[in-house]
Amino acid sequence: MQTKQKPTLLFLLLLFISTLTSYSNLSAQADEFVVVLDAGHGGHDSGNVGNGHSEKNIALKVTLEVGKELTKNPDIKVIYTRKTDVFVELHERANIANKADADLFVSIHCNAHSSQASGTETFVLGEKNTGRNFNVAKRENEVIFLEDNYQENYEGFDPSSPESTIAIGIEQEVYVEQSIVLARKIEDNFINKAKRKSRGLKQASLLVIRNTYMPSVLVEVGFLTNKSEGNYLNTKAGQSKMATAIKAAILDYKKELDLNVGNHIFSVEPEITIEADVPPRIIEGVIFKVQIAASSRTLEPKPYNFEGLSDISREKSGNIYKYYSGKTSDYNKIIQHQEKAKKSYSGAFIVAFKNGKRISMTEALKSTSN
Repeated sequence: MQTKQKPTLLFLLLLFISTLTSYSNLSAQADEFVVVLDAGHGGHDSGNVGNGHSEKNIALKVTLEVGKELTKNPDIKVIYTRKTDVFVELHERANIANKADADLFVSIHCNAHSSQASGTETFVLGEKNTGRNFNVAKRENEVIFLEDNYQENYEGFDPSSPESTIAIGIEQEVYVEQSIVLARKIEDNFINKAKRKSRGLKQASLLVIRNTYMPSVLVEVGFLTNKSEGNYLNTKAGQSKMATAIKAAILDYKKELDLNVGNHIFSVEPEITIEADVPPRIIEGVIFKVQIAASSRTLEPKPYNFEGLSDISREKSGNIYKYYSGKTSDYNKIIQHQEKAKKSYSGAFIVAFKNGKRISMTEALKSTSN
């Protein structure tokens, strides 16, 4: 009898250890910061070929270099929409990111223009489709015509129509603020680390990031149509410089997220003081809060975790937890609360809710006020 018990006990012990190991692995995976890297174009979609250079190839080389550097960090998981010269439909690129519950989506491209324009640009989703921003959106969005069933996938979307491009900005609105933070870091690094000319942060309605449920940017690393810049981007050294700048921006973005939800211990919960001489501006039916952080980490919504700020609340959106401070229908009061929050969280911004659902600030302030 005892000889039979030993194998049974050994089996149960191994099963218990295996269970613990599996749980540990799952926990580690949940803590990973997932970045989806998207090399623009590919396959029969060559992108632009300014001065004989190939956008699809340069974008892929830069993307793979960014991923190679990021994977040196054990807490970062990199997923590629493509790693070879293949065609991936625009809607599928977003699907890859969404299925992965990614924390970031970064699409990498090369620019083109009829002039000798030069410089980098980083785009976030928005409705500012005037002038050249619309032309960039139109050029990138016209890739859908290379897809066999584009009419079904994009429901009659017309890249040449400003009305169509305005309409696609709605889905990503909730992530625009975080996307802007990353975009600024990327452009700053192009200037300071890569020593390149920057044309700045732009907003345009780009199909590739319209349905991503996480902060997303489209990076134009330079103009292939500019002879000097095209030659630079076609070199291994140039591609490495641009990749390093993008990688550093992503790491800095992640570090800032981690710091924003750090464990700061306070023995008291300070009260928010409001100046008595500011008249209230009550917006009926609307609740204002200040978003102070967004992270994949889960923290108790307590003041000691958020620099002592009061009225902390937490909301899950996809795999991201959003943390808010304050809760009032008084717009003037929430502005003052935002100023206080900015002392600890420089990127703090006001958000509005109606009937429990988030609405744009424009819609909120159109409501009847006292």
